[in-house]
Amino acid sequence: MPSSKPTLRERLSYQFDNLMSKGTFALIAGLFLTSITIILLAAAIIRLGGLITAPEGSTQPMSFGEAAWESLMRTLDSGTMGGDTGMGFRLIMLFVTLGGVFVVSTLIGVLSNGIEDQMDRLRKGRSRVLESDHTVILGWSPQVFTIISELVEANKNRKSGAVIAILADEDKVKMEDEIRERIPDMQNTKVICRSGSPIDPTDIEIVSPHTARSIFVLPQSKDPDAHVIKCVLALTNNPNRREEAYHIVTQVRNPKNLEVLKMVGQKDRVQPILSSDLIARIVAQTSRQSGLSVVYTELMNFGGDEIYFVDAPASLIGKTYGDSLLAFENSSVIGIERADGTILMNPPMETDIRAGDRIFAISEDDDTVVLSGMSTIPIDEKAIRSAGKARKPGPEKCLILGWNRSGTTIVCELDNYVPKGSQVTVVSDVFNVEKQIRDHCGRLSNQKVTVIEDDTTDRTLLEKINAPDYDHVIVLAYSTLEPQEADAKTLVTLLHLRDIAVRDETPFSIVSEMLDLRNRELAEVAGVDDFIVSEHLISLMMTQLSENADLFAVFSDIFDPEGSEIYLKPVSDYVATGQAVNFYTVTEAAKRRGETAIGYRLMSQSDDAEKFYGVHTNPKKSETVTFAPEDKIIVIAEN
Repeated sequence: MPSSKPTLRERLSYQFDNLMSKGTFALIAGLFLTSITIILLAAAIIRLGGLITAPEGSTQPMSFGEAAWESLMRTLDSGTMGGDTGMGFRLIMLFVTLGGVFVVSTLIGVLSNGIEDQMDRLRKGRSRVLESDHTVILGWSPQVFTIISELVEANKNRKSGAVIAILADEDKVKMEDEIRERIPDMQNTKVICRSGSPIDPTDIEIVSPHTARSIFVLPQSKDPDAHVIKCVLALTNNPNRREEAYHIVTQVRNPKNLEVLKMVGQKDRVQPILSSDLIARIVAQTSRQSGLSVVYTELMNFGGDEIYFVDAPASLIGKTYGDSLLAFENSSVIGIERADGTILMNPPMETDIRAGDRIFAISEDDDTVVLSGMSTIPIDEKAIRSAGKARKPGPEKCLILGWNRSGTTIVCELDNYVPKGSQVTVVSDVFNVEKQIRDHCGRLSNQKVTVIEDDTTDRTLLEKINAPDYDHVIVLAYSTLEPQEADAKTLVTLLHLRDIAVRDETPFSIVSEMLDLRNRELAEVAGVDDFIVSEHLISLMMTQLSENADLFAVFSDIFDPEGSEIYLKPVSDYVATGQAVNFYTVTEAAKRRGETAIGYRLMSQSDDAEKFYGVHTNPKKSETVTFAPEDKIIVIAEN
């Protein structure tokens, strides 16, 4: 059935709807035309109308221009017609004034709505970021605050300041408020927040990734790995992408997705951190070496000394790696990078340094990696202790309380370090833990696993299994719970453990995993030996990589169970205790054992957070220190 012909009213209504849909500027233009029409119509009637005479007192008729001006004044100010005379003139001016009241009041409403719409648009954060050499963060999670804090610290020395642009599916104002609350002092760094989808190429354009120096991709959603892959695809396959390679830093959980990211970012520098694997290794190593988590934190944050690459000085070309260890006063050399990019972490001491090589060292900044220029190294030969016969360690007992996706890797990692005949007991209220371990680890070589399904916060259970009977206790955060709920459960377990330890004289170490860095201060009352704040450590590493992509190979080597790793070893194995020795002497003592000394830990300061729990990395080599028998030397060495 054919539709009926639209009426004039329908046509006018349709045209009016179209005008309204065109926005504020179209409405203002419409009101302007309406005003002009009223003014010109009134002026024409005054000038040409035969029944309308000039106002009383006028000696000649009013001109068209004068009539238009009089109409304009009454349009803008309704009080102007108070002095009008003449019935006809008054009627015309009344018409003009009423039209003006309508136009002005409507204009005020339109402007008010337009300003409100513009504020809403600004609140949504959809304007494009016009920056270059900035850092882009795609996504929003608690990791953002650590990343921003570290970038602020890293960029303090940049004279022109630094810019961080964040794109996330969050309210712009909410993100800005949370950042200001958590990081009140931004120093010379500016943070710009924008709302949009990190997996939408069009939205990503808002933060100008093509001019960025580095890009963070934060995991989100129920399938974080899939989200990361989509984000990286949206960047690398963008039709507007730049010719140069992007530097993308991210994290994944499943090792199978590492290969996917390599394929996605073939033209770019994509550096994914295998988060669950990394944290598992740190937990496993730290459970057997108190203070190791502090060492890792010190090396990866920008508050102290970090790892820097510099061209090998000409005076070191042709000399050995062992020679370089004693050549710097304020830096600790830890390896060599060959001209082809090969990383040699703590290589044999006789390894030669060649032209085109770079050395990497722990130092305050890249410009502080400077040769000492000493012709004679002040080494106290009498204080050095020769390497004796290594003591054969006995079987160990480890207790794991709680469970998450890192648990199976921790059990596997422990099997690489503990002697044969060791035992590990896992207690958690998670179903099927034993099958998870069996499927992931297969047949373990050095330890036997016992699984108990129960509540880890139950004091009766902890006393029943006799926690002090274990050498090491690991308390894992439950990943199935919300972070605050999981940390609360961890805290209860820790308080019970510390109370049991106080009542028992048998020493045992406690390593705990926390999800929220803010809960660490609450947990310190439990006297835990080490805290592993998993997301915090991963964020620190990601930030280091964003500033220096070359560190990826170094970190991969440090956390690889094969090759050299960081250890805290008894000081008495290296130098004499009870007398002052400098760090040149400690470095030489470690060198003779094929190890690289990078610091020490004073156990008298192990409970002092302000002194970094006694950990001193990259000390000035000429300064002396008097060690106690319980102190440790921090070295990079083979297992």
